[in-house]
Amino acid sequence: MKSLPYESATSGDKALTEIQSILGQFGCGTFGTMIDATRGVTIVQFVWKKRPVSIEASWKGYAAAWLKRHPYTHRMRCQRHEHESNALTQTKISVCSILRDWVKAQITAYECGLLPFEGVFMPYLMLPDGRRLLDRVQSEILALPPAS
Repeated sequence: MKSLPYESATSGDKALTEIQSILGQFGCGTFGTMIDATRGVTIVQFVWKKRPVSIEASWKGYAAAWLKRHPYTHRMRCQRHEHESNALTQTKISVCSILRDWVKAQITAYECGLLPFEGVFMPYLMLPDGRRLLDRVQSEILALPPAS
């Protein structure tokens, strides 16, 4: 079976540091990364020209995809919980590289004039109530029952 992109990434914290460098060069004076261990996500937040942005990447979601591609078998030299724990450890690292490459690509798309800033980051723009535009659309617009 074909491997999952980024499944052997090793950058981890180095990739997060690179994101901060990219954002600094882009002109962001406020930026940072954090972990929400309860939800299993890595978060990148920054402010560019008074536009706050929050991007999340789920390592629990990536781990589920990885485990689907690499299911546990009794022939493995570890227990199921060890296999799942190893997957989660690797995917925390992999998500950092995915975020780095995604942020770099989005900023490049903007800088090259392919899309306006809002076209690149619109779903992740923070609203005055602290939610991302994506979260509001999903909960209030897409969740509505279809019109009859």
